[in-house]
Amino acid sequence: MEDRPAIPPTSLWSQICLFKIQTVEAYKKKPTTYWILLLLSILAMLIAFPASSLLSRVYYSNGGKSKWIISWVAVAGWPLTAVMLFPTYFALKTFPTPLTFKLTLSYALLGFLSAADNLMYAYAYAYLPASTASLVASSSLVFSALFGYFLVQNKLNASIINAIVVITAGMTIIALDSSSDQYGDITKRQYIMGFVWDILGSALHGLIFALSELVFIKLLQRRSFHVVLEQQVMVSLFAFVFTTIGVIVSGGFQEMATEARSFKGGRSAYYLVLVWSAITFQLGVLGGTAVLFLASTVLAGVLNAVRTPITSIAAVILLHDPMSGFKILSLVITFWGFGSYIYGSSMSEKSS
Repeated sequence: MEDRPAIPPTSLWSQICLFKIQTVEAYKKKPTTYWILLLLSILAMLIAFPASSLLSRVYYSNGGKSKWIISWVAVAGWPLTAVMLFPTYFALKTFPTPLTFKLTLSYALLGFLSAADNLMYAYAYAYLPASTASLVASSSLVFSALFGYFLVQNKLNASIINAIVVITAGMTIIALDSSSDQYGDITKRQYIMGFVWDILGSALHGLIFALSELVFIKLLQRRSFHVVLEQQVMVSLFAFVFTTIGVIVSGGFQEMATEARSFKGGRSAYYLVLVWSAITFQLGVLGGTAVLFLASTVLAGVLNAVRTPITSIAAVILLHDPMSGFKILSLVITFWGFGSYIYGSSMSEKSS
C-alpha cells in the first residue's frame, strides 16, 4: 500500500490542544520575571490609560475649567519615566545615547507637537463625554496608518485599508448622533468644537507616531528598550517645558488655586485628581513602551483596541455617560476596525 501524506488535524479539539502546547512552549522559553513584567505592562495599559481619560472628565465635571492645566498634568509626570530609565543603563550595561544637534532639534519638535496634541485633547474632554472622546480618539489609528504610509513608507494592505474605512464610518455615526450625547451645560457649538479638536488631536497623534519612527530610522538607527525610554523622556521634557510656558502666560497656576477652592469635594479632591491624572498617564506610557519590546506591536495594537471599550463602558458605569444605540453601534464598528488593522499589521510583519 502506498504511503499517504499525513493530513493535519483540523478539528476544534485538535486546534485547542495545539494552542495549549504552543502556549506552554512559549511560557517555558522565557523566565518567570519576563511574564510578570509583561503582565504588569498589560495591566498598566488597560487600567492606567482609561483611568487617565476618566480623571480628565472628572476634573471638568466637578468645576475644573482650564484646558492648559489638564494638558500640563499629562506631561507633569515625565520624571517617572526618567526614574525608570536610569536603572536600565546599569541593567543593560550601556550608556546614554549622545545628543546631537539634529536629535535634540527632533526631540524639541516632537515635544512641541505633543504639547499641542495634549491641549487639543483637553478641549475634547472639556466638551465631550469621556466615552465619546475615547471613541473619537481611536481614529488616531487611521492617521497613524496614513502618515506611516506617506512618511515612513509603511505598507498598506487590504485589511488596513478596510480598518481605515470602518473606523471612519464609526466616527461618522457618532457625529450624526450628537443630539443624544450632549451634556446639558454644553452648547451645540462647544460639542462640535470638542469633536473637531478630538479629530485634530488624533491626526496630530498619528503624525507624531510617524515622525517618531522617522527619528529611529534616520537618526538613531536602532531601536532598543532604553533608546525608546530616552526618546519618551526627552519628548515629554520638551512638552512639559512648552506647556509650562503656556500655563504661565495664561495665568493657569493662579487659576489652579481658584479652582481648588470651588472644586466639588474640596481642595484635597482637586489636587488628588490632578496628581493621579499625571501618574496614570505616565504609567500607561510606560506600559505601552514595555509591551512593544517585551511582546510585539500586534499585542500593543490588541491592547489599544481593548482599552477603547473599557474606557467607554467605565465612563457609562462610573460617570453615567449617555450610551445610545448609535454609540454602541459605533463602538462595535470601531472594534471591528481595530481587529482588521491588527490582522493587516500581523500579515505585514510576517511578509517582511
